[in-house]
Amino acid sequence: MSKLRPIKGTQSLTGEAAERFNHVVRTFDEVRRLYGFMRVEVPMFEQTGVFARTMGETSDVVSKEMWSFESRSEGSVTLRPEFTAGIARAYLSEGWKQYAPMKVATHGAAFRYERPQKGRYRQFHQLDAEVLGSDDPMADVELLCFGAQLLEELGIGGVTLKLNTLGDTESRDNWRAALIEHFSAHRDELSEDSQLRLEKNPLRILDSKDPRDRPFADSAPAMVLTPEAEDFFGAVTAGLDAAGVAYERDTHLVRGLDYYRHTAFEFVTDQLGAQGTVLAGGRYDGLIEQLGGPHTPAVGWAAGVERLAMLIGEDEASEGIEAAVLPMGDAARPHAIAAAQILRGAGISAEIFWSGKMAKRMSRADAAGAGAALIIGDEEVAAGTVQYKDLKTGEQRQLTPAETIEPITDIAAEAMLAEWDTEEQV
Repeated sequence: MSKLRPIKGTQSLTGEAAERFNHVVRTFDEVRRLYGFMRVEVPMFEQTGVFARTMGETSDVVSKEMWSFESRSEGSVTLRPEFTAGIARAYLSEGWKQYAPMKVATHGAAFRYERPQKGRYRQFHQLDAEVLGSDDPMADVELLCFGAQLLEELGIGGVTLKLNTLGDTESRDNWRAALIEHFSAHRDELSEDSQLRLEKNPLRILDSKDPRDRPFADSAPAMVLTPEAEDFFGAVTAGLDAAGVAYERDTHLVRGLDYYRHTAFEFVTDQLGAQGTVLAGGRYDGLIEQLGGPHTPAVGWAAGVERLAMLIGEDEASEGIEAAVLPMGDAARPHAIAAAQILRGAGISAEIFWSGKMAKRMSRADAAGAGAALIIGDEEVAAGTVQYKDLKTGEQRQLTPAETIEPITDIAAEAMLAEWDTEEQV
């Protein structure tokens, strides 16, 4: 048997890296509740057609990056490369449309076969938020506010919201025709990929990285919006202004697939070099029609957990413990378990440091972030008490385990207030 190793493009996490990952997911869950987004779950694999029809047959994801295999009963199935298609399929086939408009959020693993690099893996994890069944521009505003607050809560700085409009159907169709005419005049000078995209997906030429395409992409005609599309985009920007969310207009920001309409956006940071996008999305009013459903307006975004985890500080990710329990001798061990359970039952995080010299154990408790220690020796076992020690002030007194709840809670509250004061000063 060959030596066991991880599959290329996957990773296992422990310690600080796992804490960072969990902090991103936990913060996402907290913020989505603030905005009233319902948690949903969708399968990790779908019929291949679900992704091929919604992501475009000519897209790199479908043509090069999907993990697909033959099922004995379902034909070709694919591990999800993203969440939106599976959510749209569930909306159509599992009765979700009866709840429209619905605000949903989820997170989990996704899979793409591509060259692994820093912050990009073959098994990666995404956060996803969608509003299905609403054509109101305020749905776009709320999603953008959700994304902005998530990044703020994670403490990620240097972020700019890039915003554009792709217009309504009439605006986009007219623009598509103008782009085909423009690029056709230079067909022989375009890259091979852009020549293939010219008829099916000309918008994708606009964000081509091939230097052969850039002169023609940069000189391409701009979209001319209908009055209705102008009004929609005006409502989005007015909503962002009212919410205090700053943005920059980026007319080069596009989405290649025909079902995208109106708002397109990316939150970009200056901390990741060329891979600066940390959260992106847009309005996809035609996607559910691609799956054979009725016209259903929708808007959503996704963000990579690994990429966000790279950007948060160690202090942001580490929760630490509130209390350390230190039994001194075998007789104290059952009492340590009982004391720790009393604290945990009161919502206080507690860890028992079972063995070692007192100084070493106190050092480990301090490193774990504990604000208080409960020391249990023979005298405390006999009295049914603990020696309670405030690790900040050094104050020490004899209390019952239940009596330690209040001072430990006070220490945690004081630490939180101090953190808030520091953040306000910054």
